Amino acid sequence: MKTVTVQSIDLTLSLPESMQLSVSDAVSEVAVREELLSWHISESSDRMWVLARVVGDRTAITEAVTRLTVVHRSSFMAIDHETFYVYAEMAVREADRALWTAVERPGTVIVPPIVYTDTGIVQLTVLGEDTVLRRIVEHLPNEIVVSVDRVSEHRHADRSLADRLTPRQLEAVTIAHDRGYYDVPRTASLEAVADALDCSESAASGLLRRAERALVSTALGR
Repeated sequence: MKTVTVQSIDLTLSLPESMQLSVSDAVSEVAVREELLSWHISESSDRMWVLARVVGDRTAITEAVTRLTVVHRSSFMAIDHETFYVYAEMAVREADRALWTAVERPGTVIVPPIVYTDTGIVQLTVLGEDTVLRRIVEHLPNEIVVSVDRVSEHRHADRSLADRLTPRQLEAVTIAHDRGYYDVPRTASLEAVADALDCSESAASGLLRRAERALVSTALGR
């Protein structure tokens, strides 16, 4: 058996309007974060099936998704107050197939989740041998603006801390950190964090405590 060295590449793709996913367009105004966890595109039909984790206004997002003509069936499963799974069976447009063909090349593995940070902005990690990874960037359609954020040995352990948090917890910790809540001495109050999260101080405190517990437990290997 031949042993090979694999690396991973973090990419940010800015998609042209023709390649932007309809679901992302429809919910971008009411979703805080969208993560595509799993997907399958039929080779013999025009259908694809996706599982996504979404943070945002569930009622508004449900209404937006059910209005999309490309969505044939959907299901929404709550994780917590603002986080839920979306399962959808969708029609595959030619633009969709072109995008997936560009990033799913032989010899590579896409590492979930694929994160939609804005309409047309996609962040993903691809695992594979160095020569194969280079070909991904070289063969992406010219109309896609590509930013290579990192190329190195794959460090799944680095991602595992964040992976232990729900998207809402990750958002809370990120806001708290960026505003100085964890500075010594502290330069931001819990009230400021809660205002940025658009929730009560009690809810913000709960999000931070649960996130901190998960991070500490992971760091201690528990």
